[in-house]
Formats: sequence, C-alpha cells, structure tokens
Amino acid sequence: MVTKEQVLEVQEKWGDGVVKIGSLQTDRAECESFTNGFIDERYAYQNGTVVFKPTKCAIEQFRPTKEEAVSYFIAGEDRKCEEDKGFALQPWTKVRFENAGIILEEKRAIAMGNYFFTDLEGNEAKVEYTFGYKLVDGDLKIDLHHSSFPYTIEVVA
Repeated sequence: MVTKEQVLEVQEKWGDGVVKIGSLQTDRAECESFTNGFIDERYAYQNGTVVFKPTKCAIEQFRPTKEEAVSYFIAGEDRKCEEDKGFALQPWTKVRFENAGIILEEKRAIAMGNYFFTDLEGNEAKVEYTFGYKLVDGDLKIDLHHSSFPYTIEVVA
C-alpha cells in the first residue's frame, strides 16, 4: 500500500528538483543534464503514458512526451513547444505543497491541492495541482500532472 509519507516525500523531491533546475540556469549543459534526470526520476514516461498539463501553456496544452516536458521546464533553442519559456528557470527558491486531499491505493496515489512557488523576492505564486503517482520498482512516479492558476473573478465596474 502506498503511504501518505511516500507521497509527501516525492512532493518534496519534486519541489527541490524544480528549485535546483533554476539554480543551474547559467550552466546550460548542467541544467539540461539535471532536468533530463529529474524527469526520468520523477515522471513515468519510460513506463507508459503520462498525462501532463502544465500551468503556463495555452497553445500546446498537453505534454505527452518526455521531450515536451523538458521543453516546458527549461525551454531553450531546441524546445519542442514554441510557447515554452522555461518555467523552472524562474528561478524559484522554494516549492511548498498544501494537499487538499490524498487518495492512497495499493500501487497508486492521487494528490490534489495548491502548491506555492517562492521567487527571489520572497513572493509566492499559488498554483492548483493534481498529481497522480504510480508505483514503479518501489518508487512513486508521476503519470498525471495537471496544474493551473486559481480562478479569478472578473469585476465589472
């Protein structure tokens, strides 16, 4: 049975990885190498289908391949999606998860809530997320990633 502690641990590792990517932005080769390893460690692309809907995308909304996920995180001249700017290159100093709920099963888990990305000035960006995890050789890997900005009410004057 997947445990809540396992989910919290992989969430922390995911957040630490996003922060690390941004810290490597001045060394493109190292940044690319780390990001490729990060995607391999955190996501289940090599084990089947991954459904990934990143926060900051409008034209190519979904990233079904590892190459498209890397493009979203670090963009670059060889990016797979033109709209990508390199979300993880912000840089962020911290990622904090607040789970609204976690569903635990024998070989899967689903977590939903808000995560907060802290920038260099200490400002937090709030993003809503749903992550699905599957157990692969004893490790939880993301096979569902949906994130979006919270709905804002439009005030008409």
